[in-house]
Amino acid sequence: MQPFRIAPRLPVEAVKTYQISKPIPTHFRPGSCAEARCENMQHGWQTIVDEATDLGARQARYIRRDSSRRFTETRDESGLTMFIFEPGQTCFAHHQISLEREPLYIVRGGDWRGNPRGETWQHANADDWVDDCANHQQALADRLSQG
Repeated sequence: MQPFRIAPRLPVEAVKTYQISKPIPTHFRPGSCAEARCENMQHGWQTIVDEATDLGARQARYIRRDSSRRFTETRDESGLTMFIFEPGQTCFAHHQISLEREPLYIVRGGDWRGNPRGETWQHANADDWVDDCANHQQALADRLSQG
């Protein structure tokens, strides 16, 4: 489904996109359930699989044979298998721990329609990024008031 967008009144060359980004490769590291304060590890969790499907059968087989986790197993009235895992053990998620690095303050020419000039730059800090954005908005307001 395409996102709803209001038709822009300015050409793509007249706009900029402002972004604050914390990319996973540079701003996060893999972490344990304990480091992530994982709710599943603290309170336990349930995994429901449909063993009538190939994926569900593979998931159930992994849980039973290879997961090395403590669980109880039940079936519901529709035939789905429910695995109930005890608290205090690692879950199946891959947790990411923030490195607490300053985000990247990025500006690109254009918008969702494209960046026809290929303009991209990064500000050194939030103050410069905010100042750039304010100046750009003022320039657009001035242009709009001129007609």
